[in-house]
Amino acid sequence: MGKGFYISKHLAIAAVLLAAAALATIVALSIVYSKEKAKKSHQVSDGPTSRMPPTTPLSNEPWDKYRLPNTLKPQFYNISLWPRLSIDAKGMYVFTGSSGVAFTCEKETDLIIIHCHKLNLTLFDGRHAKLTGMQGATAPAIKKTWFQLETQYLVVQLKGRLKPGKAYWLYTEFRGELADDLQGFYRSEYEEDGVKKVVAITQMQATYARKAFPCFDEPAMKAIFHITLIHEPGTIALSNSRDVDTESLQMDGIDVIKTVFEPTKTMSTYLVAFVVSDFTYTSKQTDSKDVMVRIWARQKAIGEGQGDYALSITQPILKFFEKYYSTNYPLSKSDQIALPDFNAGAMENWGLVTYRETSLLYDPKTSANGNKQRIVIVVSHELAHMWFGNLVTLKWWNDLWLNEGFASYVEYLGADYAEPTWNIKDQIILYDIYRAFAVDSLVSSHPLSCKEEEVNKPAEISQMFNTISYSKGAAVLRMLSEFLTEPIFAKGLSTYLNQFAYGNSVYSDLWDHLQKAVEKTPHLKLPHRVHDIMNRWILQMGFPVVTIDTQTGNVSQKHFLLEPNSVVERPSEFNYEWFIPIKWMKKGVEQDQLWLLQKSAVHKPMKVSRGDWVLANTNVSGYYRVNYDPENWERLLKQLSSNHQVIPLINRAQILDDAFNLARASIINITLALRTTKYLSLEREYIPWEAALRNLNSLFLLFDRSEVYGPMQAYLRKQVKPLFDHFASVTENWATVPPGHNDQFSQIIALSLACKTGVQGCRELTKTWFRQWMQDPNNNEIHPNLRSTVYCYAIATGGVEEWDFTWKMFKKATVAAEAVKLRAALSCTREPWLLNRFLEYTLDPNKIRKQDATSTIGAIASNVVGQPLAWNFVRARWEYLFKEYGVGSFSFSSLISDITSRFCTTFELNQLKQFQMDNADVGFGSGTQALHQAVEKTKAKIKWLEENKKQVLQWFISQSA
Repeated sequence: MGKGFYISKHLAIAAVLLAAAALATIVALSIVYSKEKAKKSHQVSDGPTSRMPPTTPLSNEPWDKYRLPNTLKPQFYNISLWPRLSIDAKGMYVFTGSSGVAFTCEKETDLIIIHCHKLNLTLFDGRHAKLTGMQGATAPAIKKTWFQLETQYLVVQLKGRLKPGKAYWLYTEFRGELADDLQGFYRSEYEEDGVKKVVAITQMQATYARKAFPCFDEPAMKAIFHITLIHEPGTIALSNSRDVDTESLQMDGIDVIKTVFEPTKTMSTYLVAFVVSDFTYTSKQTDSKDVMVRIWARQKAIGEGQGDYALSITQPILKFFEKYYSTNYPLSKSDQIALPDFNAGAMENWGLVTYRETSLLYDPKTSANGNKQRIVIVVSHELAHMWFGNLVTLKWWNDLWLNEGFASYVEYLGADYAEPTWNIKDQIILYDIYRAFAVDSLVSSHPLSCKEEEVNKPAEISQMFNTISYSKGAAVLRMLSEFLTEPIFAKGLSTYLNQFAYGNSVYSDLWDHLQKAVEKTPHLKLPHRVHDIMNRWILQMGFPVVTIDTQTGNVSQKHFLLEPNSVVERPSEFNYEWFIPIKWMKKGVEQDQLWLLQKSAVHKPMKVSRGDWVLANTNVSGYYRVNYDPENWERLLKQLSSNHQVIPLINRAQILDDAFNLARASIINITLALRTTKYLSLEREYIPWEAALRNLNSLFLLFDRSEVYGPMQAYLRKQVKPLFDHFASVTENWATVPPGHNDQFSQIIALSLACKTGVQGCRELTKTWFRQWMQDPNNNEIHPNLRSTVYCYAIATGGVEEWDFTWKMFKKATVAAEAVKLRAALSCTREPWLLNRFLEYTLDPNKIRKQDATSTIGAIASNVVGQPLAWNFVRARWEYLFKEYGVGSFSFSSLISDITSRFCTTFELNQLKQFQMDNADVGFGSGTQALHQAVEKTKAKIKWLEENKKQVLQWFISQSA
């Protein structure tokens, strides 16, 4: 699955910290809780829950356990479904269907236990299913059937016993609601040319196939699927495989179309997909050997060419992965479809990949450079899964990281092949490695892989779809590829995929194949086997900080924690030591790689003479941070200020990010970290500026309600003005955009940070552009790259007129990327009543789509005025929000993180604990881990502020003088 969804990269920059003048309002609002709940007598721990306890079964009966027994194995399904795209007599959207599953008996049993959730099954002689024997087997009679709601099973108890090696057929007929809950088989509604339209869509990952048809809904229970869809004339039906027969007929007196699809490959239930819509497509098949590629979307979107960019990159990315894996694409077609309502960013259904519109559709007139990059990254991620995840699938969800971490790494390789001039591979440090560091530095983090028994319930499975699985998984696999070298890594992948094709595996199977590739490469010498090196990175949480003393050559490692005095309750058989590959340079010259294999060791080459400097973790190839002795830090700072380009671009970002995080952990002084930003007045490159901005925004979140804000703003105004002036010059005073891909991102930073810090002329520029658009709504001449910033600051400095105009444009927008910019900009207003109104809109799907509700609340929380309003809103309505949007939703982790991002006082910590206690009976779903992390981060920030606030204020004052 894609990495979820978020507003455009630079939108947070523009949306944060808009009004120091609003401080009085914030203070007053921050103590309001509109529907304060009574305190409950029971207590909820606010400490870390990094160790997920094994799930306690409800009883010892097999139907009370969350894992299927190992008695039956599915072979194939025959599924027929008929979604109704109009309301029935009871005012509901429904689907009807039938499903038969052929299975073999592995162990003698008198029970059939199969997943089934929220389906009304037809009774046959008082039973919910029919059972017959296959291939000469005799089926015992059914004694009774019932639903086990907690474990989501249909239980079929037999009068006799099924025999090992024999095959049987279980048949059901059912009716389900085609709800708008974004799970299982659901509906999406949208308007086109004033006409309301309905689409029937699926989202089966992780445990929602059981909502569409009874099935053995575990990833290792692979089978072949024969799918038939019944749909009304004027619509098309899509599924994982090609359609082989279509006929018009009547059913129940209604004219319908029956579309039959060829049997799928052997695959997991979570990858099954079907769509019924009136969409159209654009396609490409250059010759008979090529896979048929089609991009599907709303008719108007395809007509406007919004699918053309995705179409142009899909075939090259498929070819890249075929070569990379040394394995042909397993299917005959690749359909990709953009959906108006979709909870995730995208989903890798085999042969029918589903996307949010923003992740697949691109309009050159209104989509920004970042939108284009988002599409190539997400498409590459999903297509990587066609082999790694779909062809070979994890055995159980405890190893989700292997699927998602791998796709999150190689997505950059596929995207780089499709867009070779973008240098996109370097961005992994910004969008994966640094994201992983932020979470993995907490004691409430968790290892990449855990025991199977720790992940059982659907809520526990949904919690695995997190930053650790995706971003840390990508980071450690990239490190592995770096020290093996990419050709050897790819060779091991190829043999792994060939051995386990159409089957399931565990992470150690991959280690086996990579080790074999190493052993066949005589020149590659590793200090230990792949298993021994990598198990330390995936079986224990966290990562090390490597400290290098250039005076002695001593190199040491220590578990890096945001709060160094935290107690790590999760034991590790490796005692939080890692085998660390260290690539490094001396005064700009690459040196031979070293390995740190114990707590500390002396590496004499790292002892340097006066004037030389050492830089470790070149290319940020390793998953660790680096600290140095004070003298080496000073030499690095001197190099940055004298000739920063001697230090590689990606490592300039590393110096900034490592320094700020070392300071957060009280390992170095905060003033040293702040000094790394002084050279930024000379910097023009995107990646170092983005790294700096993220860390500075973290400081803004701490200080935008205090006296530090003014001097900090004044300092940054001085630092960004040369960048602002540079782009004003090279773009003819903002009339054009620079041609370079990353230069365009730098231009966005220049405008956004200049407006935020009050560089003369910036806010006036955005107000002028926006006012010109308001005067001629049909002629928006603001460049798409700059719209997020312009919209936000125009609304922030405007009033209700600007807000209402933007809302009107948002409701009229036909390009999803433009709608996202407008929706996020609405959160930038300083008017509390407008923000409260906007919050209320998130409860109305006619105003804000369900898929966008939590991200909208999060955007409002990023506004210094909106944060207390969003916090109070969520607290007062948690039970409703959770039941309506949060059960099984991966987005609730981001929501909790967003609404608590400014928490740094004891008062806020107590509110957070009370919120945790008040809603213990409701639950937090995928946000459970995020809630514990919020408590931990708030505690760490309280302590850090006590120790550092005064010197931060003094430093900024000294620099602004």
